[in-house]
Amino acid sequence: MFEKYFKLKENNTTVKTEILAGITTFMTMAYILAVNPDILSITGMDKHALFTTTALSAIIATLVMALVAKLPFALAPGMGLNAFFAFTIVLGMGHTWQFALTAVLIEGVIFILLTLFNVRELIVDAIPLSMKHAVSAGIGLFIAFIGLKNAGIVVSNPATLVGLGDMSSPTVLLALGGIALCGILLVLKVRGALLIGIFVVSIAGLFFDVTHYGGGSPVSLPPTIKTIFMKFEWHNIFTMDMLIATFTLLFVDMFDTVGTLIGVSSKANMLDENGKVPRVKQALLADAIGTTAGAILGTSTVTTYVESASGVSEGGRTGLTSLTVAGMFFLALFFAPIFLMVPAAATTPALVLVGFFMMSPILNINFDDFSEAIPSFITIIMMPLAYSIAEGIVFGMLSYILLKLLSGKHKDLTPVMYILGVLFILKFFL
Repeated sequence: MFEKYFKLKENNTTVKTEILAGITTFMTMAYILAVNPDILSITGMDKHALFTTTALSAIIATLVMALVAKLPFALAPGMGLNAFFAFTIVLGMGHTWQFALTAVLIEGVIFILLTLFNVRELIVDAIPLSMKHAVSAGIGLFIAFIGLKNAGIVVSNPATLVGLGDMSSPTVLLALGGIALCGILLVLKVRGALLIGIFVVSIAGLFFDVTHYGGGSPVSLPPTIKTIFMKFEWHNIFTMDMLIATFTLLFVDMFDTVGTLIGVSSKANMLDENGKVPRVKQALLADAIGTTAGAILGTSTVTTYVESASGVSEGGRTGLTSLTVAGMFFLALFFAPIFLMVPAAATTPALVLVGFFMMSPILNINFDDFSEAIPSFITIIMMPLAYSIAEGIVFGMLSYILLKLLSGKHKDLTPVMYILGVLFILKFFL
């Protein structure tokens, strides 16, 4: 059944490989089950309900990705987008969390329409091939940086912006040990190296007070979501604040998703000869449906996760990988204490080494053509420095358009690129 539906042989993979890849992807993104409720509960939303909603929205969106798009990408409420929801719309602009959920719902509906009319697909296809390779490399640096930051290996420094953390910290030592262990297993070509590293570090963390078990029964029914289900604020939908909130969510989600799809597809050698992501319309639809369903359930914008690269690096190539991720999120609903005990130190090795894997498409960039190479470099470097996939694409695309125009290579530009350029410039002033 799996072979017929997902065409495993055609994609040079097996059921075992796909399931292992799905478990690996889930383990690297399972932190969202703890982090998303923590962030959104600052707005006054029920933390327990948020746990259930986070898992349910991930299941719905990832199932659409698995069964419709048949791609190995997982979705869940997005980091950064949940921070904008809580700290900007609610705490910064002074609105209720119901207002923020309404903005997410509107964004999701708009996304569905844009996807059905192929507007988002046009945007994906408009990004030049060299930039697509750069996006993969930039995401690699970005997620490696996230991993190092999560474990405290890299910390903020008022004098130099960033610096080394406490190298004697048990969390740091465990993370560094995990990177070494995974590296050795990869050199020895051990399948499931990243997953093994996650489990070993998690278990070791129990002896160093890094991994914590909440106690009680490991199995329980999911908390109810009735306190946050379908809680919208309709009387404010035509206000300027709603327009600003919706536009920002729309912009960030669109280019985070586009960047992730391109970057992970490039790493997996899934781009076709024209540099296009296969079944991109269906993939974007999964994101749009996930966001809409997430708003109804009571959570912030759902987006495609860059951690999907960890499963791709383990050989995941079809929707069976994402189907496995959806299944793991379903199990997590009933085994929350176990899944929530995985510490940052355990996921850091996977994120750092996946970042390394994602650097390889940089070899496909023509560094002899400065009009291609300079925008690619700007894309790569701005993602970790701006802490945003979307901003990296913005700076890269603007530099690409300007260099081509000013160097007499305007024939390399398409009408969609000009439109994107104008929108990107307007974005900085809105």
